[in-house]
Amino acid sequence: MDVRDELMEHVPRLRRYARALINNRDLADDLVQDTLERALGRTGMFQAGTDLRAWLFTIMHNVFANQARKASARAVHVAVDDDSVAESEFAVASEQARSLEMRDLDYALQRLPMEQREVVLLVGLEEMSYADVALALNIPIGTVMSRLSRGRERLRALMAGAQPGAKLQVVR
Repeated sequence: MDVRDELMEHVPRLRRYARALINNRDLADDLVQDTLERALGRTGMFQAGTDLRAWLFTIMHNVFANQARKASARAVHVAVDDDSVAESEFAVASEQARSLEMRDLDYALQRLPMEQREVVLLVGLEEMSYADVALALNIPIGTVMSRLSRGRERLRALMAGAQPGAKLQVVR
């Protein structure tokens, strides 16, 4: 099977991870498209016999990190009480099909630091091994385990209703 054909098998996973990572369907789809574009342009760099999924998630991570850096550099701050901006600009479309529990989980995931969220999503949602996550994010496997542990602990606390700024205590 050609790398390009095999690449298409991973699109649903890339999309799922991007949507969980970004929490905006349009931006997530753009991230997937940018990832696929970069991967297709660099198929010659893929080493046959290695994990294509890990390679794609590495590309997605790098594209996302680059986009986040660029966005923060050009971001414009608008105060919520700024009268020159229509109130409708701050409205968010509701997704009533989603259950409250999923909404709460998504809310909690978005409150995790980016480093922890990436690891939690890759291990928990994408079911990647620690080694594959370490490879995809270019970090040591010990760092993966540490971020995963802290991320899971923080998620449990957030789902239990702990305040976002509160110091977390481990309950055994």
